[in-house]
Amino acid sequence: MTLAPRSIPELLHQRATAAPDKIFLFSETDQRRFTYREFEAVVGRVAGMLWANGVRKGDVVSLLLPNSVEYVIAYFACWQLGALAGPINSLLKSDEIAYVISNSEAKVLLVNSGFLSVVEKADIQIIQFDSVERVPDQQPGETRINNDDEAIIIYTSGTTGKPKGCLLTHGNVIANARQISSWLGFTEADRLLTIMPLFHMNAVSVTTMSALYAGGSTVVSPKFSASRFWQIISDYQITSFGSVATMLSMLLSTYPDGVPPGLNTQQLRFAMCGSAPVPAEVMKRFEETFNCLVVEGYGLSESTCRSTFNPPDQRRRPGSCGLPIGNEMRVVDDDDRDVPDGSLGEIVLRGENILKGYYKNPDATAAAFHNGWFHTGDIGYRDADGFYYIVDRKSDMIIRGGENIYPREIDEVLYQHPSVAAAAAVGVPDDLYGEEVAAVIVLKDGAEASPQDIIDFCKSRLADYKCPKTVHFVDDIPKGPTGKLLKRELVRMLKETK
Repeated sequence: MTLAPRSIPELLHQRATAAPDKIFLFSETDQRRFTYREFEAVVGRVAGMLWANGVRKGDVVSLLLPNSVEYVIAYFACWQLGALAGPINSLLKSDEIAYVISNSEAKVLLVNSGFLSVVEKADIQIIQFDSVERVPDQQPGETRINNDDEAIIIYTSGTTGKPKGCLLTHGNVIANARQISSWLGFTEADRLLTIMPLFHMNAVSVTTMSALYAGGSTVVSPKFSASRFWQIISDYQITSFGSVATMLSMLLSTYPDGVPPGLNTQQLRFAMCGSAPVPAEVMKRFEETFNCLVVEGYGLSESTCRSTFNPPDQRRRPGSCGLPIGNEMRVVDDDDRDVPDGSLGEIVLRGENILKGYYKNPDATAAAFHNGWFHTGDIGYRDADGFYYIVDRKSDMIIRGGENIYPREIDEVLYQHPSVAAAAAVGVPDDLYGEEVAAVIVLKDGAEASPQDIIDFCKSRLADYKCPKTVHFVDDIPKGPTGKLLKRELVRMLKETK
């Protein structure tokens, strides 16, 4: 079936018309299931609820929900109205959530009752959304939606300390779903597992929208559980799943002898992995232990999700993030000139999956898109066969278990501590999470503080995954000639003192 939808609701309608009785969405927690026809109908009901609460085209609907069929339905309900879905990272603290809601100028907040306590400071109309079964049968008004209309505002950690709202259009989302499903060969026979959080684009693009585009199915699980993972793969006959390297390591630790006996995982084609490179030894052991290929990819929220993937066959190259899957990709120097194959430079991207811009932030948009290409801030190279490798980051960003963390945001909190004269947060290597956050502190003269004091102070103001796990007190932090803190020098010092 040739698809040329102008919007995500049109894509869904095409699928519901072509295969109305095929099951599209499974709930792993309670065994609910929705055919394409049933899914389209319940999306219409939730869209009607939002319409009745004043949501119209161009409005932002903040989403604070656990992984569930309700989360998937909420996305599509927003899109049916031409509203922007605004997923909120459920690991954030109250002040961080309030910032995202305020900055995006959201009209309403759809929230699960389990999160009500953390939205007390949010000045917004709140709609409790625990179950689609409680939503009345009402329909929204007609809305015309096109490819260039905005579909998602998702907040990315910012180098200036405050997250930026990344605007993705219906065209961006459909394009990336087409690129992913075409490259990986997804068909209506595929059943994908969503265990990555739905507040990230990985779960939205790789295992939800790609399944829809291919006419397949998706299974939503509340979160990754190593102890239950292979049972789920067997029960639902999963063909592929999204993951990060930490998950693969945890599965190896939990099942050193392979898939437990009595489970059927023969239909599993490959694991899709991203966010940070998979250590070569972890990949080798995972594939040998579970007889499951690992297909690495690369991308950012700004590229909707994926820009590259390794081929899902024996051509793939461990350590490489693969080949471009439909967008243009280059490696350039500081003057935006192409560097020779094998030479390091910044990765830049261009294509129909690249964001429209940052919400009400023209300076950040202009800086990211200078010379017509999106500048990722990632340092890498391309080999002679066109495979790309990511080796470093221009920024100081830390990637912990798939979560992006910008140290500037942590630094600002550390400086608020009354005993701190100077501070710097850096990423240090960690066997399980890839990187962990470490804080280096210079205390004020005569002041006292323990490592736990510093950690507790951060925990009261930041999401737990952003908080330092270790604190190191020093007499001075190395600085460059302009006074800039030399964070890479700090990382080297910490490695030497281990």
